[in-house]
Formats: sequence, C-alpha cells, structure tokens
Amino acid sequence: MSARSTGMLVERARTLIVPGERRLLGITGAPAAGKSTLAGALTAALAPHAVLVPMDGFHLATTQLRRLGRLDRKGAPGTFDAAGYLALLRRLRDRPDDVVYAPEFRREIEEPIAGAIAIPRDVPLVITEGNYLLYWTVVRELLDEVWFVDLDEPTRLARLIERHMAYGRTRAEAEQRARGSDERNAELIMTTRGQADLIVQPGVT
Repeated sequence: MSARSTGMLVERARTLIVPGERRLLGITGAPAAGKSTLAGALTAALAPHAVLVPMDGFHLATTQLRRLGRLDRKGAPGTFDAAGYLALLRRLRDRPDDVVYAPEFRREIEEPIAGAIAIPRDVPLVITEGNYLLYWTVVRELLDEVWFVDLDEPTRLARLIERHMAYGRTRAEAEQRARGSDERNAELIMTTRGQADLIVQPGVT
C-alpha cells in the first residue's frame, strides 16, 4: 500500500493512539528520503500524544568508530549500537519507568548526546525513525507498524549532497560521501522496502 497525503498519514498514525497503552511506529528509508521530516510532522500533529525517538542517537561515537576502523563506513549497520537501541525500544514498549531518557544525534558535531529526549510513561505513541528498522528483524518485531519513505533517486541524492554541504563539506566531499558509503547503505536499506506496512511516496497526492 502506498501513502497519498500527509493528512492521511496523520490519521493512520492517530489510529495507533490508545490511551493507557503504548504503541511504536517506525519510519524508515534511505538517507535523505525524508524520514526525519515525516516523523517530525507526525509528532507535531499528534502532540502531546506522541514523542519522536530517532535511531540516530545510537550512532557510535567517533572515537569508537576510529578504534574499530569503521569511521569511513559511518551510517552502516555496524556503526550503531544496535543492542542499545533494541534495549531502549523494549523499555519503551514495557513502560517500567515513569520517564525513559533517550539519546539524540547532533549533526552539527556529528556525535550522539545521551539523555536528550524524555519519554513519559503516559505518552501512548512513540515514533522512531532510522535506516535499519526493517533490516534488524529483532527491532521490527517490537514495532507495531513500519512505514518506508521512498523518494525518487535523483531528488534524494541531491538532498543528501546539500545536507552534507550544509554541515561543512565541500561539494566534492559531499558528492564523494553521497555516492560512496551513503550509496552502499542506501542499496542495503532498499532491499527491505517490501517488508514495510506502508510505502510513503513524498509528493504523491
């Protein structure tokens, strides 16, 4: 099934809100497809009944990537603390605490920041977005729905290059990153498209 409008997406997400319960909605797709934009729009529309917890908060720190020899593969599955992300999702689903704190990723410093997002127990919907929600099957099993944002490739690539430039890379550096490690990650992510509950096509109305 493909999405047709933002309004329809908001209403579909709203059906996951059940007072006294906790549901988890995942938003996935390739880099720069529009995951963060969609997840942020849904969270704003559904506030205060929804909170956003990005997977990017579980990026390994640069010091660890350098130690592991994975700095040039940043953004690949092995450059995240997948076990930590899984543990957080379990805590969010089980709601054992009054408040759970989650990390977030700061692009301006290219590092995760611990304890930056507070998720109170009474918030019924957690929206989480990230690259590998369908690739990691143990993560998929904890999510009530997963939507795949599928933007046309020329637009996605242009957005990705512009994003890299906005955070200080030259155009040549941005294009090298976007067409190199980012593209390998995108190809992996696209193999999971068929497992999504909903395909979101930005710009399709």
